[in-house]
Amino acid sequence: MSYAGLCKLLVVPDAFEAPRVLTHGDLTARPLSRECLADDVRAINAERELINATRGGGWPEGPTSEEDDYIDLVWHEGEWKENKSFSYVLETPGLGYVGCAYLYPLGVRQELSEELAAYDVDVSWWVTTEAYQQGLYEVVYEALRKWVPAEYPFHRPHFSNVKLP
Repeated sequence: MSYAGLCKLLVVPDAFEAPRVLTHGDLTARPLSRECLADDVRAINAERELINATRGGGWPEGPTSEEDDYIDLVWHEGEWKENKSFSYVLETPGLGYVGCAYLYPLGVRQELSEELAAYDVDVSWWVTTEAYQQGLYEVVYEALRKWVPAEYPFHRPHFSNVKLP
């Protein structure tokens, strides 16, 4: 069977409400929204090389504008409301905004295959250079490995970053 162009939607119970705050030590995750615009634009534009080196997937292709990022953030909000994907802003008390984490349907970030179709969700993330240098890339990975099966109905997450701790 060819999976080209297909996407495996997230399956959640009808009454499912995704957690709006997740914590792991000093790390906090909350829904990514248009309220994050200034921090998001600044971080994406400053961290394009690190994002591509760790998260992969071809995004971001270049600098983002406030207008383009606003559209993207509104899209994330809509996907969240419909339980189609879940995107989080990551923060710590000392650094504030340190990156983002995403729970996407399989086939969105990379072409769906028979192997990928066996998973429930595509999990990815990125952090700023300062956060990366402080070891938060690994902390986020630990947090996601804890949060996803504990807080979501996903028992087979696929961690799709190109660089895993």
